[in-house]
Amino acid sequence: MDIQERILALREELNQHNYNYYVLDQPSISDFEFDLKLQELKKLEDENPIFFDVNSPTQRVGGMVTKNFPTVSHEFRMYSLDNSYSVEDLKEWEKRIEKTLDEKVEFVCELKYDGASISIYYENGIFKQAITRGDGYQGDDITNNIRTIPSIPLQLKGDFPEKFYMRGEITIPLQTFKLINEERAINGLELYANPRNTASGSLKLQDNTEVAKRGLQCFPYYFIGNNLPYRTQWEMLEAAKQNGFKVPNTSKLCNSLDEVLEFVNYWDVERKNLPYETDGIVIKVNSFTQQDELGYTAKAPRWAMAYKFKAEAAETELLSIDYQVGRTGAITPVANLAPVSLAGTIVKRASVHNEDIIKKLDIRLGDMVYVEKGGEIIPKIVGVNTDVRQPDTKEIEFIKECPSCGTSLVRKEGEVQHYCPNDTGCEPQIIGKLEHFISRKAMDIDSIGGETAALLYQAGLVNNVADFYTLQKEDILPLDRMAEKSAQNIVNSVEKSKERPFEKVLYAIGIRHVGETVAKKLVKHFQTIDRLMEATMEELVSVGDVGEKIAISIKDYFGNEENLAMITRLREYGLHFEMGESEKPKSDVLDGKTFLFTGSLTKFTRTEAQKMVEANGGKNISGVSKNLNYLIAGEKAGSKLKKAEEIGTIIILSEDDFLNLIEE
Repeated sequence: MDIQERILALREELNQHNYNYYVLDQPSISDFEFDLKLQELKKLEDENPIFFDVNSPTQRVGGMVTKNFPTVSHEFRMYSLDNSYSVEDLKEWEKRIEKTLDEKVEFVCELKYDGASISIYYENGIFKQAITRGDGYQGDDITNNIRTIPSIPLQLKGDFPEKFYMRGEITIPLQTFKLINEERAINGLELYANPRNTASGSLKLQDNTEVAKRGLQCFPYYFIGNNLPYRTQWEMLEAAKQNGFKVPNTSKLCNSLDEVLEFVNYWDVERKNLPYETDGIVIKVNSFTQQDELGYTAKAPRWAMAYKFKAEAAETELLSIDYQVGRTGAITPVANLAPVSLAGTIVKRASVHNEDIIKKLDIRLGDMVYVEKGGEIIPKIVGVNTDVRQPDTKEIEFIKECPSCGTSLVRKEGEVQHYCPNDTGCEPQIIGKLEHFISRKAMDIDSIGGETAALLYQAGLVNNVADFYTLQKEDILPLDRMAEKSAQNIVNSVEKSKERPFEKVLYAIGIRHVGETVAKKLVKHFQTIDRLMEATMEELVSVGDVGEKIAISIKDYFGNEENLAMITRLREYGLHFEMGESEKPKSDVLDGKTFLFTGSLTKFTRTEAQKMVEANGGKNISGVSKNLNYLIAGEKAGSKLKKAEEIGTIIILSEDDFLNLIEE
């Protein structure tokens, strides 16, 4: 056997042993024997670099240092999941599905692994790239770190699509987490709070040798790509096992919601015996055709729901209330608590939301309060133990003036929060606006963090967001802990941000109530900032997701002379305030027409079809009503087709008819 053959044989053998140990939990050789073979392979690779392979088993142990993790766009967006906290929520969700599909539905139940989401790209069965979830649109490239996780196959087994992304969750086994903290205790280091945060933090360690030591594991939950061969979620999970992924044998195919609830009740108890953390159950419609039919909201798939187990609660003393000022001027009361352990972390502060919540719960200083983690993430006060309340406690009186600038607070009719109206002179609001502007979802000025933004403001260099574009390296260098390279990176990042499209700029300038989704819809409708500024209330509320409240906020924003002056400056600095040519509709042939796709589509995917509608000036809507102009019916079209026929005014097209329509 020559050297290349020996190297290939050792790689294949070691990959199989890794699979046996980390995926099947059935080791076939001792650790000592494995290490001897690994050392032999490493020696052969070192002596014969021509045969180097980045996916060799020798690369599992680390050895690479990554100082910067580049930001990468997801080819397919990573959506969030809607959460449910009760059986009633699940029943309402099932009713919505039945109403839309009007046919039998199977569900797949999977444990909701409590870790960090990842997207891994495979091409011809070879591990190519790994990206963090980030904001769902883009994440960080952590390929070198993920390659060290033994339960992630670097070469797939069996049959697999040519190109696809595996979506999964990175976790740390509880026993491994315990051992990590025991070692840190021996070395006098601060203990990690919980496995979830430790797993997430491990993914961004610069030295992937350290990542390899963390004992991370990965559980897949979805494959996504173009024209994948799977018909159902269950079929896909079975394929993942055959491909070499670590798929826990805890999932269940359910024929009814009753079976789903049995699964939920079982794991609400048994999860305490699992070797890893889970915080709920993910329930998915099994059929991919039905998933396609149900589609997505702006934030989450309609065909999936996360049922969250009841949050852990603790009782502790309420010491005081602070009031925080947000970038929009919203005042949020925050409770300072006697430290208490809750869901693996020490909690010292909790949200109280607003004055109405304080009054509803009748919270008083010195009370013993019940604290939960909302969705097991954000601590909040949910009740008071009045049995031990001291007789001299007094009701909390909400502040009347801004805790930062002293301006009298306002509370508009119909709103629950108080606001500081001094949006151009209140420091937390100004810094908050700066931080929002530079954030990844907005202008993505990645060399300026929140701390640096505050330093720039306090140094008098940046008073509003337009000032970022006047920064020179010489201005920045005197700042605390600022090196020449860091200063130059800031200038470069600010310059690069000028490439951001109009929808990101519109979101970044921080109009109250205008989030990412609304910004996109406004840009698509008005196309330029001038048309948006001139829009009437009637024109604004005609845009999807824009109600009267948002429309008033937009009019107020553009009615402010300081805001208009800032926009004029941003324009002069080269920011985009109109839709780019590549983003504009290819034609207006579908202008003013609404479309809905149903059934199994064979000529294109539903996503591709919806993009074609928008590219030609049309609008996609989610349900059959008198507002629908065209229904495109694929194979096995069901209730939507029947309802459209009953209405009588809706034009029903085949896929070919639709293609002909946009080619006219």
